[in-house]
Amino acid sequence: MVLTNARFSLRRFWAMICKEFLQMRRDRITFAMLLGIPVMQMVLFGYAINSDPRHLPTAILSADNSVFSRRIVAAMQSSSYFDLVRTVDSEAEAKRVIDNGEVQFVLSIPQQFSSKLVRGKQPALLLTADATDPAATSSALSAFRYFAAEALAGEFRGPLSYLQRQGAPLQVIVHPRFNPEANTRYNIVPGLIGVVLTMTLVIITSLAMTRERERGTMENLLSTPVRPLEVMLGKIIPYIIVGYLQMGFVLLAAHFLFEVPLSGNVLLLLVVSLLFIVANLGVGLTFSTLARKQLQAVQMAIFFFLPSILLSGFMFPFRGMPRWAQWIGEMLPLTHYLRIVRGILLKGNGLAEILPNLWPIALFLLVSLSIGLKRFRKTID
Repeated sequence: MVLTNARFSLRRFWAMICKEFLQMRRDRITFAMLLGIPVMQMVLFGYAINSDPRHLPTAILSADNSVFSRRIVAAMQSSSYFDLVRTVDSEAEAKRVIDNGEVQFVLSIPQQFSSKLVRGKQPALLLTADATDPAATSSALSAFRYFAAEALAGEFRGPLSYLQRQGAPLQVIVHPRFNPEANTRYNIVPGLIGVVLTMTLVIITSLAMTRERERGTMENLLSTPVRPLEVMLGKIIPYIIVGYLQMGFVLLAAHFLFEVPLSGNVLLLLVVSLLFIVANLGVGLTFSTLARKQLQAVQMAIFFFLPSILLSGFMFPFRGMPRWAQWIGEMLPLTHYLRIVRGILLKGNGLAEILPNLWPIALFLLVSLSIGLKRFRKTID
């Protein structure tokens, strides 16, 4: 019979604490995640996340070169909500820069704006907004309605003082394109395609490879005549099919349950999504070669998924983040894929419009897949 000491021993208790710290130190990946994830959350939520975006890119389409129109443009420039980045010469060009996502707003000043203004006919200003993300435009639209009239108050003096007694000197017509009712589900549900693919494919791929090594079945598999490339492709292709099944489920739910308009070519979306799916599988493959345990693979996937969902524009307006956070977000494939999905489904964009967001995903795919292949071959050799 083994006799045990029933009394609590501080010495044994301290030995257990030291043992756990030693084990934690040996598992460097887990220890790095324990420190890195809280720091990342604190930095992202404290500095990068902003639900009231400012300095939104704006274009001007002006057919009236008067002191009144210049005063309104100057008021926009001095506002923190709008950054005047270009002028356009036609309505077709204004439509193009909105569709491509180059600007968030286009202010149109019509002909004879000044003559109608001095006659007290309340001329209209048209502010066209890319409203695919209502959170990115609501504050700016409210601010413009206020300071557009206030900007002209300084001009209503002397002979024009009678205009101050006639109420609002002008009308502000807001045209929120692509989402006129400001339904947040029009922005969130299409974005779920990219979020679901990123979360599941990266985690599942990294777990599948790590599980094989953990159980010792990878060595048995490689002892057969199957070549390493065949092993890798055989493991990746089924997850490509799973990714398309997930896409189909979300698209059906978006259309029939949430009534999201499918304005563009769904077949084009399915074709270009292959790049995004394989890019995420490349990330999962790389994590599987770095992790020694399934827990470590999950931790790495979370470390990749957290900045992806926060800095891509899925949860918070992308243009509301500081410049350094936007630079990081531009390196993530989810950022560009969300623009592609929302552009095709909500705006009806074609290949020409999505091409600027397609090549960064292709570049990320090449880098991630190259690293994953190199480390995969090194691991199994």
